[in-house]
Amino acid sequence: MDGPRGIGVAEMITAQICTIFRSAALSIAVIAVFGVPAKAHAQSVANVLLVINENSPASIEVGEYYAKVRQVPARNTVRINTAQTEAVSRLVYEATIEGPVSKWLTSHLLQDQILYIVLTRGMPLRIDGSGGRAGTIASVDSELTLLYRKMTGAAVAVVGQLDNPFFLADKPVSSARRFTREAFDLYLVTRLDGFSFDDVKGLIDRGVAPSQTGRIVLDQKATIIDRGGDSWLTEAAERLRSGSETARVLLEPTTAVATTTESVLGYFSWGSNDPANQLRATGLKFVPGAIGGMFVSTDGRTFREPSPAWRPAPAGSATGGQSLIGDLIRDGITGVSGHVSEPFLDAIIRPQILFPAYLAGFNLAESFYLSMPYLSWQDIVVGDPLCSPFAVAPIGPMGPGPIDSETGLPELFSQRTIAVAKNSQLKLDAIKINLKALSLQAQGKPEAEVRPLFEQATAIEPRIVGAQTQLAAFADARGDWKEAIVRHRAVIAADPNNVIAHNNLAYLLAGRNELAEALPLAERAYRLAPQLAVVADTLGWIHFLRNDYAAAKIPLERALAGAPTNIDILVHNASLAIALKDTARATTLLDTAVKTDPKSAERDDVKALREKIK
Repeated sequence: MDGPRGIGVAEMITAQICTIFRSAALSIAVIAVFGVPAKAHAQSVANVLLVINENSPASIEVGEYYAKVRQVPARNTVRINTAQTEAVSRLVYEATIEGPVSKWLTSHLLQDQILYIVLTRGMPLRIDGSGGRAGTIASVDSELTLLYRKMTGAAVAVVGQLDNPFFLADKPVSSARRFTREAFDLYLVTRLDGFSFDDVKGLIDRGVAPSQTGRIVLDQKATIIDRGGDSWLTEAAERLRSGSETARVLLEPTTAVATTTESVLGYFSWGSNDPANQLRATGLKFVPGAIGGMFVSTDGRTFREPSPAWRPAPAGSATGGQSLIGDLIRDGITGVSGHVSEPFLDAIIRPQILFPAYLAGFNLAESFYLSMPYLSWQDIVVGDPLCSPFAVAPIGPMGPGPIDSETGLPELFSQRTIAVAKNSQLKLDAIKINLKALSLQAQGKPEAEVRPLFEQATAIEPRIVGAQTQLAAFADARGDWKEAIVRHRAVIAADPNNVIAHNNLAYLLAGRNELAEALPLAERAYRLAPQLAVVADTLGWIHFLRNDYAAAKIPLERALAGAPTNIDILVHNASLAIALKDTARATTLLDTAVKTDPKSAERDDVKALREKIK
């Protein structure tokens, strides 16, 4: 057990704990995000954050192409390392998507400046969870819209859907406002996706040079059930015809499939839920900039291309899945909404808002989100957020704004963060000092500059959990285990359910051979977060040090399954294998550790274990 070890700042994100204000939300790394405020109505590529998954060649290819075409600045491009699977757990989402995006915004001072987040092909689509209206399944995109709000320290529910404050509802389009940082604490998230790179490349190219021509095709199902969607299509036609767009509208009110030989700028239908429309190709001539959607529950569930023989089918059919928006993208549409899981009809994009807003000059992202009732739900929007064929207001670069001298935050973000902090029952002066320390730390300032501020904040208000945790990390790093223990105890006193403090204190005490006190702390951490590999490892290692090899086996193996390349976890499992006379397994584990990190061969514990094997 050489040197400090435990849950670090990055793992705090995974643990879903420890804000600077209260004990149950995001970690220091997530809430310490600082940026520059926006000028109202100024929306350009300066307001876009492009997210590329470095683990996915497809994501890299799409992201680099979009960056080239739109001339996205390097500081507006974040490269993360997340899964290539279409579905991930919420913990993986927070640790590998939300956390790194937040960290990038923090270190580049873009938190307020960014209005739009653009995900790329090869990024996960869905966060796994429970279904139903009170479920926890959500699209990655929809969950990421709430990142700004989370970073202020505001509580955001995981269960069910959240009302979208940008949703226009029953108000006329003439009352809609542009999306600005002053008005909304959200990000508008879109993605660049499709069955192939060529499909996505075409979508990007069309979005950069959109057309103003084309008809709006609204295809009703015209059956005696599910009339809600048809009524919205009727309303969409009425709204468009009440203005100057009468000639654009093609409403198909019968059971037939809507067809036209004219160019198409907008399209909405029931897809495969319409008995007459279980087709992959629409046969329509979409112009660049065309947008649309379908009343289909799972049309955004995948971007893996089906076989040529596949045909869409109604919901519940045993012959195949529902329509896919990937087919609309291949058909030539430029922007389209979809759903990664069952959203229920009331959550689907409202066409009676979408098309009038788009024609009124709102960009692609604004038009879809004005039409979207809920966030933290099942929706995705595919397309370039800046696509705006009818833009009526000039768009330009966004400049920096004033910084609050007390908090070190941009004024807008500072105001919102302090407003949340006032509900924490912590001393406001200490919170402001802590925020300033976090701001400086986010900008890469050295420990010598930020540590005195954290110390000042905790001297005024010992219950600031994030500051105490950061001071414990500093103490760990310089080998001052006595201060680290004091800081972890302070965290537990303020937050009895803090996983970080319980785990790290247990490990520190175990390293001092104080196993009787360490064990219940490790057990509590494990009860609170058994899914965290480092927590399982701490518990298993303490059992091992107590010579209780049977009790050590399950948590250590669980830790290894969760983090198979973590050197400490590999060494601990090798130690147990030797104790159980399984030298072959021990050799394999040590070989893996050295292959993962060749420097680990020089660790004292690794050398000692090699000698025992001999």
